[in-house]
Amino acid sequence: MNQEDFKELLREKGLKVTSQRLLVLQIMAERPGEHLTTEQIYDLVRETNPEVGLATIYRTVQVLVDLHLIDKVTLDDDVARYELRNGNMKHHHHHAICLKCGRVFSFEDDLLENLEAAVEDRLGFTVVDHEVKLYGYCRDCRKEMEQD
Repeated sequence: MNQEDFKELLREKGLKVTSQRLLVLQIMAERPGEHLTTEQIYDLVRETNPEVGLATIYRTVQVLVDLHLIDKVTLDDDVARYELRNGNMKHHHHHAICLKCGRVFSFEDDLLENLEAAVEDRLGFTVVDHEVKLYGYCRDCRKEMEQD
């Protein structure tokens, strides 16, 4: 989503177009695939706008989550992280987490459609979202472990 589309979306929702909202969205767009905490976003904002407060960043991040422009992700450390949403996705994308180095890899394949259909058929339960975290070892760590 470009800045003009974002401005229009804010106006449609009755929200003000602010430089802070535009800057946070820009920071997220410049870091696709990264999982940033609110504090990391705050630090990046302060590089160019040192007058912006942390409370403003918290409110801005929540607005972007509510507008479905960014997603909240909680990994094993129970810290809320945020990433830019791919507008074409039906569900959030998923994460593979390396148990050795802690790197997080995102992937968008939604292989759970058959499971969701079965849950709906058997239980009458409609799945509207899900989150998958896979744990294992990345390519680099596996190579390192094989050499030991």
